[in-house]
Amino acid sequence: MKEEIIDKITSVILFLVIIGIFAVVIVFSIIAIQEFSGDDEALAFVENFGNVTTVTNDEKTVEDDIEVPAIVENPISSIGRNNNTNTDYSNVQVDKYFYNQLEEKSRIIYRAFESNKEQMKTGTYQIELGDSFSDTLSQSNGQEQLGEYYQSAIEAYTYDNPEIFYLSPKKMYLNIETTTRGGTSTYNVYINSGNEVNYLSEEFSSKEEIDQAMAQIEQVKNQIVQSKTGNIYEDIKMVHDYLVDNINYESSLSKENIYNIYGALVNRECVCEGYARAFKYLLDELDIPCVMVIGTATNSQGETENHAWNYVQLNGNWYAVDSTWDDPVVIGGGTASAESRYKYFLVGREVIDQDHSPSGQFTEGGKVFSYPNVTYESYSN
Repeated sequence: MKEEIIDKITSVILFLVIIGIFAVVIVFSIIAIQEFSGDDEALAFVENFGNVTTVTNDEKTVEDDIEVPAIVENPISSIGRNNNTNTDYSNVQVDKYFYNQLEEKSRIIYRAFESNKEQMKTGTYQIELGDSFSDTLSQSNGQEQLGEYYQSAIEAYTYDNPEIFYLSPKKMYLNIETTTRGGTSTYNVYINSGNEVNYLSEEFSSKEEIDQAMAQIEQVKNQIVQSKTGNIYEDIKMVHDYLVDNINYESSLSKENIYNIYGALVNRECVCEGYARAFKYLLDELDIPCVMVIGTATNSQGETENHAWNYVQLNGNWYAVDSTWDDPVVIGGGTASAESRYKYFLVGREVIDQDHSPSGQFTEGGKVFSYPNVTYESYSN
């Protein structure tokens, strides 16, 4: 009887030992998996820069806005790749009006665009940001905060650089890869075209087309700026007059490139945004401080509409120039009078504030940028 009891006790002890061994193995297995694998997720920004779609490895049903990074079979190689994603853009020098209003995190993204400007002409080039935003993403609202940094950066970049006429920000996606190791997460961030064929505007499909378009633009630009006098007033007037004399306002809104410098300088047909971007593009070439302004304006019929114009610096003061409204469509044909031609040329707040209302918020919910302080009185030559 005693031997039977001893045998039973021994069996129970052996069973408990085996259970304990299995438990230890399971725990170490979980730790190893956490150490050498990570959960990948993608953050996608759509047209208004503010909407966010998140896709994780366990949830791939959100319209496939962006492909989740593939699971790498060799986790050690994956960890090595993530450890080498630091990208330093601190040596990229930028001194532009809206860039100077950005927070440092947004400036990192802006400088990444600037550093990869030529490569972005492919429309598929992946812009690496590395782990620059790990401290941001480790916070509870990190993705939202990163989204705001990105939105501000892409807005500033677009308005500071009219020569980037071929990019379509609504087709650019911000991605986040998360790697968890022993309970600590690190984040690799990059920008690409997601599920889109590329992030180019609909009018362009390749770097070759963009280079050809850029060559045409530069040919026109060189013809204009070769007439520069070195007198800032005369050079501003030269650019203003060229746009007024050579561009036709495109009111049907049905043609291509009417919002950019290609439409303004090559096709010579555009809307107010094309005029304003072309004016800034040419004055940038002449090293004359100029910014693009957006907002609303009320025309002579009392109709208020979205509008774009410029502020330009002359002799230490800022003035407004609206080359679109200095190029009115004359009913029945003919040309505008000299008075109409310069009604909004180098004017102060006494004139421009009567029917123009600037807005520093380029997209709903976006950062509110500030504009230069325009002098009250118009310029008198």
